[in-house]
Amino acid sequence: MIVDRRLLPHLDWPLLGAIVTLTLIGLATIYSVTWNIQLDQPGTEFWRQAYAVPVGLGALLVCLLVDYRTLAQKSPLIFAGLLLALLAVLSFGVVAKGARRWIDLGFGSLQPSEFARLALALVLAMLYGDGRRSARSLGELVFGGLVLALPVSLIFLQPDLGTAITLVPVYAGIAYMAGLRLRWVAGALLILALLSPVVWNFGLQDYQKGRVLTFLNPYKDRQGAGYQQIQARVTVGSGGLLGKGFRQGTQGAYRFLPEGHNDFVFAVFAEEHGFVGVVVALALYLFVIWRSLEAAKLAKDRVGAFLVVGLVSWFSFQVVYNITMQAGLAPVKGLTLPLMSYGGSSLVATLAGFGLILNVRMRRFTN
Repeated sequence: MIVDRRLLPHLDWPLLGAIVTLTLIGLATIYSVTWNIQLDQPGTEFWRQAYAVPVGLGALLVCLLVDYRTLAQKSPLIFAGLLLALLAVLSFGVVAKGARRWIDLGFGSLQPSEFARLALALVLAMLYGDGRRSARSLGELVFGGLVLALPVSLIFLQPDLGTAITLVPVYAGIAYMAGLRLRWVAGALLILALLSPVVWNFGLQDYQKGRVLTFLNPYKDRQGAGYQQIQARVTVGSGGLLGKGFRQGTQGAYRFLPEGHNDFVFAVFAEEHGFVGVVVALALYLFVIWRSLEAAKLAKDRVGAFLVVGLVSWFSFQVVYNITMQAGLAPVKGLTLPLMSYGGSSLVATLAGFGLILNVRMRRFTN
């Protein structure tokens, strides 16, 4: 597991720096929004996130040092381990807020679903990137879809529709790289559009329908279902050009905005640092996505390129959805903002994923 020192000059230090910067921005925002005025100290969420940062950096280091081709070759075992962990969650996982998503480790909790994207990206990159397999035939496409369906189904049963949905971009990105025909995508979208009335009437729970209706008109129930969406807009807008300053915000600090440390952390950041801070944060996210895509372009083999594209597809989707959700341009859904939102398992899994991306780029000149 000792890395060849000759590889270190090829490590993408700017990408690593941007990732660490976003992580620290998120940690500082959590520190601010969870500050306990009575005790004059940050809340427990900050300390948990602070403990998760070195663990996440350790996971990034491990995924950087172990050759990604070795991990891809072991991907069936990694994927099987993930499925067992998801089954364990359904059997004896911890229930919180009406969902069973965590495994109690004694010293903390683990959310295996957060690592599903990594395992899926590895196994699909190996499936389509190694050998003669592709997504040009319907059979190969369906086979990859069945692989996707296994973790998606187990996560959906927790229930955690938000995390389950984030696995789809991983599959879509890798399938596209493997030769997915765009006319099949158009056909699938047409079928979904035709089936939408059936899905609405029989596939969605009442609370899920409520989220869609609230998105269309949040002011219909401004003190109930629409409250969070309205407060997110208020929080973002109150920041103005330069913001109110670190720990000077009111919407998040006084709990006018629910989940200000988690799903809506970007709104709290916007309130404190204003339009200028938002532009800087968005620029960092765009830089991370661009440098990651460049790693896919520079990859020495199909496995590496497919792996990076799968991970970047998930990361980009979740970043775009979370930010548009906070701007009122998408229905409110329990999707965190990668690197910035509270959540130890999410942070560790995200940093591990970037360890794989850095791994692919660093090894582009090896045999």
